[in-house]
Amino acid sequence: MTIILGIDPGLGTTGWGVIRYQGNRLSHIANGQIRTNSKAPLPSRLLELDTAVAAIVTDYRPDAAAIEEIYVNKNPQTTLKLVQARGGLLLSLARAGLGVGEYAPRLIKKAIVGTGAAEKVQIDAMVQRLLPGVQIAGPDAADALAVAITHAHLAGFEKLR
Repeated sequence: MTIILGIDPGLGTTGWGVIRYQGNRLSHIANGQIRTNSKAPLPSRLLELDTAVAAIVTDYRPDAAAIEEIYVNKNPQTTLKLVQARGGLLLSLARAGLGVGEYAPRLIKKAIVGTGAAEKVQIDAMVQRLLPGVQIAGPDAADALAVAITHAHLAGFEKLR
């Protein structure tokens, strides 16, 4: 049995999801969204993310973590903020001693829905199918669960090789 923490990074809202993966079975443990104060200075917001991730790791004791890779926005400032948040999150996960899988958005969409061009609504629907009865805290949490599920599928594949 492996417990996986999935992260959908964002400076304003970071989604997180924790799943259990055993054999080919997936089950939901928890999910949520970390929201930072948009009026706070960047270092304070990064500290908020770090503190929240540390608490999640303490509460759920994951064996592994996975995070979405960066996609480039049209607005360079938005991309820079995302990069900084993701860097802080990676540091938090490394500090916790977790191995971290990194997955491109298109790969996550393809793993969950079957096409790299899937919409958020489709991801949400498939996450609910793969984790029956799950109550998803919001779109970022659904994306984080999709990241964790992708990691579970790819980690399982690697063990078979």
